[in-house]
Amino acid sequence: MASLLPHPPILRSLPSSFTAPIKPVKSSTFAINHPPKKPQIHLPQLSSLCEKGLLREAFALVTQFQSESDLPLAPEIYGELLQGCIYDRALPQGQQIHARILKFGSLFHRNEYMKTKLLIFYAKCGCLVVAEEMFRQQCRPNVFSWAAMIGLRCQLGLDEEALVGFVEMLEAACLPDNFVIPNALKACSSLQCIGFGRGIHGYALKMGFGSCVYVLSSLVDFYGKCTILGDAWKVFEEMPERNVITWNAMLVGNAHNGLNLEVLELFHHMRIEGIQPTRVSISCLLSSSANLEALAEGKQGHAVAILMGLELDNILGSSLINFYCKAGLIEDAECLFNRMADRDVVIWNLLVSGYVQDGQIGHALTTCSQMIQENFKFDSVTLTSIISAAAISNDLSLGKVAHSYCIRNNLDSDLAIASSIVDLYGTFGRVDNARRLFDLITDSRDLVMWNTMISAYAHNGLSSECLNLFYQMQLESVHPNVISWNSLILGFLRNSQVDEALAMFAEMQNNGVHPDIITWTSLIHGLAENGYGREAINLYFQMQTAGIRPNPTSIVGLLLACTNLSSLHNGRMIHGYITRHRLVLSPYIATSLIDMYSKCGSIDLAANVFRMVSHKTLTVYNVLISGYALHGKAKEALTLYDDMCERRITPDGFTFTGLLSACAHAGAFAEGIRILTVMVSVHDLTPQKEHYGCLAALFARHGRIKQVFSALSATSIALDAYTLTSLLTLCKENRDIEFSEDLSGHILDLEPDNVSNYVALANLYARSGRWKEASHVRMLMKQGGMKTNPGCSWIQTGGETHVFTAADQSHPQFADIARALLCLDKQMKNIGCSSSIDKLGQTHVNQGSLCH
Repeated sequence: MASLLPHPPILRSLPSSFTAPIKPVKSSTFAINHPPKKPQIHLPQLSSLCEKGLLREAFALVTQFQSESDLPLAPEIYGELLQGCIYDRALPQGQQIHARILKFGSLFHRNEYMKTKLLIFYAKCGCLVVAEEMFRQQCRPNVFSWAAMIGLRCQLGLDEEALVGFVEMLEAACLPDNFVIPNALKACSSLQCIGFGRGIHGYALKMGFGSCVYVLSSLVDFYGKCTILGDAWKVFEEMPERNVITWNAMLVGNAHNGLNLEVLELFHHMRIEGIQPTRVSISCLLSSSANLEALAEGKQGHAVAILMGLELDNILGSSLINFYCKAGLIEDAECLFNRMADRDVVIWNLLVSGYVQDGQIGHALTTCSQMIQENFKFDSVTLTSIISAAAISNDLSLGKVAHSYCIRNNLDSDLAIASSIVDLYGTFGRVDNARRLFDLITDSRDLVMWNTMISAYAHNGLSSECLNLFYQMQLESVHPNVISWNSLILGFLRNSQVDEALAMFAEMQNNGVHPDIITWTSLIHGLAENGYGREAINLYFQMQTAGIRPNPTSIVGLLLACTNLSSLHNGRMIHGYITRHRLVLSPYIATSLIDMYSKCGSIDLAANVFRMVSHKTLTVYNVLISGYALHGKAKEALTLYDDMCERRITPDGFTFTGLLSACAHAGAFAEGIRILTVMVSVHDLTPQKEHYGCLAALFARHGRIKQVFSALSATSIALDAYTLTSLLTLCKENRDIEFSEDLSGHILDLEPDNVSNYVALANLYARSGRWKEASHVRMLMKQGGMKTNPGCSWIQTGGETHVFTAADQSHPQFADIARALLCLDKQMKNIGCSSSIDKLGQTHVNQGSLCH
């Protein structure tokens, strides 16, 4: 760049913008003919120009002075020019001034004021090497020099070096001021050096900075980022004066710790106290609103930004786009994106990620193409979004294309990208591919990479590999965190190793790792899915004792446990929790509630929940239709189907399974045939085995079992053991022994090791008085080493659960129960229902005789 100052003894050409008159130099010195009154530079005028960023005008003023005067420039003049360069981070111009100072000799460049000013200039411009060299040249650095170097190290992320400098400054008996202390606290928060930061806090109070808003704001920021919000609040509340920086520090601290509701409340109080929010304030509000799905509050934050006239720059624009994407308002995000003139790669990535989160994979890929057209290169964030898109759209080929792009552009070693690709292959069950990529990154594997590989094993139920990798990680000095433990527990649960999962849960706490909401949720879901419903409910009470609020996913797991236990009492308790805590009755939760009430015998309560759902999806309709089918309410199921069609909700295969099942239970033959016709002709759905199974039950109730079997055998659907067992049950009701034997033969061929099939056949012979055949089947079971689990049922009264097992007389009230059953047997016979009471008092009701 051309010099902005003259270079005696030869005057160089000045930039065209400089219009100051230039007089020829008559000698090699500054001695020239001049008027009796020497011209002077008005320092306030020069300082004003520099502060306003009018560097060219400032240089022109100095140039004019030198052309009209034989006087050398005083150090203060160069100091003001350097200060102007500091304001604008104008490195080339500042270097020209430095060169001029060196040419004037020791008079200037050995001047302590000039040395300090130059050091500050290079530090503000991020020139670490030059700044350090100038710092070493100072015999006794002053507080400004120390502040510049500590600030530069913090700016470049050299936090440890910054704290070392802070200690050396104290050892040199140079007391840190209100500019050094905030930088030292910033370094402490980055390194999470809580003890060091507390020491700085004590020093600040001792040195009289207890009323300095700048230092106290830094303390609030430090404690907030170190997750010590109690101390942050204490400093905040005791401050004699709070400015917008203080409020922003408190907002950022709460947002950093996930206290999104508190961020909204803080922003409200900030406005009440008349503090004008900045972009940082608005960004915190928008981020917390997005996390809380608080649409109204986020839109109000946007309105405040508009009313204050904040420019839609990349900082505010990225916060707004992120909010609208997370809120599901992708069109509003698009509108903001199109209004932004200067879009950086962060803005592009936010929109791509928003499309992916919204499931609009096509739009996401189109946006990626537009990025390339506008000469933006994909970074790790872009590629991570593309890989996520591949997982969401179940498109492994897209993921492989992204992986190939990473290899071609030498991005495959990037840990964020590598972790995403490992996760992708794990999602698709390609664990071997994931492990090969994991093994390639040997030197720089971080905790995230280890956790991703462990998670890949866990999600595929490979608990042994998951455990081995968990221990290998620790052997390589990578300490597991709560995410590592969560994946390990999930791996055991996916492999139905409940005891091992609970053991790891206990060991996790013994190692000082506190379970988070994901830990509790995974355990509750896993226990419920593996038939440990009571343990899942007990775990819910432990979670509440630990102060963890259940989220929608854990609520669904609890409802599943209640459903499996047929525990209406606990199910209603969970429903009460949902109501008290005003949890949104989303289709996800509503579906689980309806299913729980239906299977616990309260179909009316299930219908009430259905009516409370504002946005009724196909899944919500299907689960209530299935509930009506379970209770034999064909009329209600068909009415619900008609309502669904009126709302233009297209039914699927599950809808017709429920409808046909309802017709079969109710014996509604004509309605069942009509529904099957509508399914095929109107909705173009091909019947599957579950539909044929319902149809078989419908026909069998009308005595057409053999015709049903022949019709099913003629279809392309392979008859499974479940369908044949359903037909066998209907044969028992009609006492068709010969056909039952044929069906039993088919069932045993399909499932020769299923003990329940042998029991069904033995019971069939026994009920028909064919004891020899029944005994022969029992002998085959014994020879095959088959054991039957005794039938078990339970009932819950007064908060106590009573369990009954076949052939078990251990219940303390057994005699009273047997007498009650005998009375019930007599009443059933009086109304035309048949039953048989054996010597243990157990009732076997012939359900076929229970007329609808």
